[in-house]
Amino acid sequence: MRFLIIILALVFSHCNASAAELTLRLGHIAEEDNPYAMGAEYFANLVQKKTNGQISIKIYPSGALGNQGDLIQGISNGTIDLALTSCAVLANYIPELSVFELPFIFRDRSHAHKALDSIGMRFSRKGESKGIITLAFWENGIRQMTNNIRPIIKPSDMEGLKMRVMEQQICIAMMRLLGAKPIPMPITELYTALKNGIVDGQENPLAHIATKHYYEVQKYVSLTSHTYTAEPLLISKHIWDKLTQEQQLILINAANETRDWQRNLCLAKEQEYLKIIRDSKQCNIIENVDIDAFRKVTQKTWEIYSIVFGDKTLQEVHELR
Repeated sequence: MRFLIIILALVFSHCNASAAELTLRLGHIAEEDNPYAMGAEYFANLVQKKTNGQISIKIYPSGALGNQGDLIQGISNGTIDLALTSCAVLANYIPELSVFELPFIFRDRSHAHKALDSIGMRFSRKGESKGIITLAFWENGIRQMTNNIRPIIKPSDMEGLKMRVMEQQICIAMMRLLGAKPIPMPITELYTALKNGIVDGQENPLAHIATKHYYEVQKYVSLTSHTYTAEPLLISKHIWDKLTQEQQLILINAANETRDWQRNLCLAKEQEYLKIIRDSKQCNIIENVDIDAFRKVTQKTWEIYSIVFGDKTLQEVHELR
């Protein structure tokens, strides 16, 4: 009898342990060889290890769970557990975050990281009332212009170009200031739109230009380096509230550890992406861009932000050292 009790206890103990195991779904729109897609894998492995297998993360890349708008909506209503998405699209839910989409707002990457890890995380708390919790800001990269019509060296070269932009007002305003015709479109539709001439060009970090093969259907990549793009890692409050405090802390620590690893990876791979584009001989890389002219023309987007939110945030970002 005692032996039977021990066996039953072991069986029930195993059942309870199994019942405690949790699998979370993480969606993003990148290809699997993109640095933030690699970050998702790194994060999933960390969480698996730190929770002793109690929490597993299944990753759905390449828009398998929808475009970025779909992902954030899913986070908000609880149908998606975790997502990586652009700061620009998240700003449609937390408008103050659009400050990080302003062209040339940062002096360098270090400045961007400091701003996101302080001001960005403070603003992100406004999303909690909408069911959106930001664990950390990872990196997508520095955005560059591509198109099929002409080399872009100065702002006037963009006159009349049909340019795909993210579905966000600062991005749309920037293109209009440059004389281009902005066409908001999910990135999941972009390759086909470029191939079929629905749009002439687009702007994205080199990671997307290379891994999504936009260089195959574009003639020119101009290194305008106009905007730094963060990649916030989001978790639905619906699932967050079901986790223990210990599990929540593990996810936060894993997100921050991955953030530092992934940012370094993103920087390290930029030259590799340039080489892929250059070696393809399908696309010309334009390096002699008049950055100062682009900075001057797009500066008016800062005024658009300050009209809505005031100058306090702009000043706070500017003064960060």
